[in-house]
Amino acid sequence: VQLQASGGGVVQAGGSLRLSCVVSGRTSSSYAVGWFRQPPGKEREFVSAITWRGGAPYYADSVKDRFTISRDNAKNTVYLQMNSLKPEDTAVYYCAARNSSRPALRKWEYDYWGQGTQVTVSS
Repeated sequence: VQLQASGGGVVQAGGSLRLSCVVSGRTSSSYAVGWFRQPPGKEREFVSAITWRGGAPYYADSVKDRFTISRDNAKNTVYLQMNSLKPEDTAVYYCAARNSSRPALRKWEYDYWGQGTQVTVSS
């Protein structure tokens, strides 16, 4: 299974970005995808997750009401729409997939990881 994250960049505070995660390879018909981020000098942290078949997505409190996760099953792609960005959102963003239909909040529960995409929010 391969994951390819893209869409990062440099944006001013209050701006928006949309990240994409394309999942390819030998995947099961139902798996969950999550987004994590790693700010400079800090641990990787959970951002959001969604199951492939539907159900309520999960969000970290720090991004709730600003970020929206969605999926396009036909394109095997998961998106993370990030609005009202803040400087503290600056991080490398990673997408990950797990061999389960249920989303998870802990990084060790994910089986496959993408390479990461840099998001920089300037004040």
